[in-house]
Amino acid sequence: MQTVAAFPADIIRLNNGLTVIHQHIPATPVAVVDVWVRAGAIVEQAPCIGMAHFLEHMIFKGTNTLGPGVFDSHIENRGGMTNAATSHDYAHFFITTAVADLPDSLPLLAELLLGASIPDDEFVRERDVVLEEIRSSSDNPDWLAFQALMEVVYQEHPYGRSVLGTEAHLMQHSPEIMRQFHSSHYQPENMTVVIVGGVERDFALKLVSEAFHTFPTPQVCPPKRSFAEPPMIEVRRRQMYLPRLEQARLMMGWTGPGVEQLQEGCGLDLLSVLLAEGRTSRLVRELREEKELVQGISCNFSLQRESSLFTISAWLDSHHVSEVEAIICDHLCYLQQTPISNAEIARAKRLLCNDYAFSTETPIQLAGLYGYYHTISEAEKAVTYPQRIQSCQPEYLRCLASQYLSPNYYAVTVLEPL
Repeated sequence: MQTVAAFPADIIRLNNGLTVIHQHIPATPVAVVDVWVRAGAIVEQAPCIGMAHFLEHMIFKGTNTLGPGVFDSHIENRGGMTNAATSHDYAHFFITTAVADLPDSLPLLAELLLGASIPDDEFVRERDVVLEEIRSSSDNPDWLAFQALMEVVYQEHPYGRSVLGTEAHLMQHSPEIMRQFHSSHYQPENMTVVIVGGVERDFALKLVSEAFHTFPTPQVCPPKRSFAEPPMIEVRRRQMYLPRLEQARLMMGWTGPGVEQLQEGCGLDLLSVLLAEGRTSRLVRELREEKELVQGISCNFSLQRESSLFTISAWLDSHHVSEVEAIICDHLCYLQQTPISNAEIARAKRLLCNDYAFSTETPIQLAGLYGYYHTISEAEKAVTYPQRIQSCQPEYLRCLASQYLSPNYYAVTVLEPL
């Protein structure tokens, strides 16, 4: 029987509802602070579509006492780094700095997050930046194909909306609406502060308690309705034509289980590797190496809070699209009807477990891993991944393929040259 690794970090809930996750790594002089907020695009309600990502930009425009650019200069002048990201399930903001600089740097990050002033003039300027980001994304064929697939897969769930929003949505936003969105969601019960590195526990808790003390007065926003996307009962197809496109794109998608069914998610991870990871995987071997029908093919399982996403993507000549789609469906049928060999499963397990080991080596990787899992579920689940992967057996994987990867019910987006 596999032994589940003990969670190596401490999880502390402060009196104000803020969660702190701390792991002391004495050997490193580096400290990573990664703040995760359950305020991704999934919580947006009209008229706030696109607000979560736009707010990520505006956070760095300062507070009533911290001018635009001051925080970035502080971090960079000490050799540190800072960045942020927004997805459907979260927004997160992190700094990497020398341990000695943490007492000066962490309070500034907290001030940005809790005291964002969202000035009117900066709002207008930064909106132009976000609008340009939307336009640039629209020039990327792979982004267009993926976003079209998301809309076809998620016809009811907000996962189908672009995190960036649209130009029309952004032009409807106002600084006041953004301030309401910020004060509603950037509250202690929605936030997790992760500190990993050469910082002792008591000192880390002292810094966080002092810095994350005064939260904005909460505003009332409509509550997020939690639900899974209804299963597909047909093939949903979208055809798109783009000028100056050199290669067609074929993207196929299926909904999977949410994070609360993590074991099934791990099994789908294994199936994605078995199908299209490396030259000896099934789809790569037949479609690229043997028949040369595609320039490239990949498979991915994206774990999400609610309805996760399984995708197969191919880059190919337009006249091969129908043939490749049919071959992929044949492989899914075979996967459901024929036991997987022990050698194939052993290879897939080895690749995934090695990748997990390589992606949990540094403080910034660990902080991101803990924060992500705690934001969409529970941090402790982060360290169960290798054991869950190793426990998957051939019959279990065959059943998962039958349950989630139907060759008859899926979404497909095709991009072809105009």
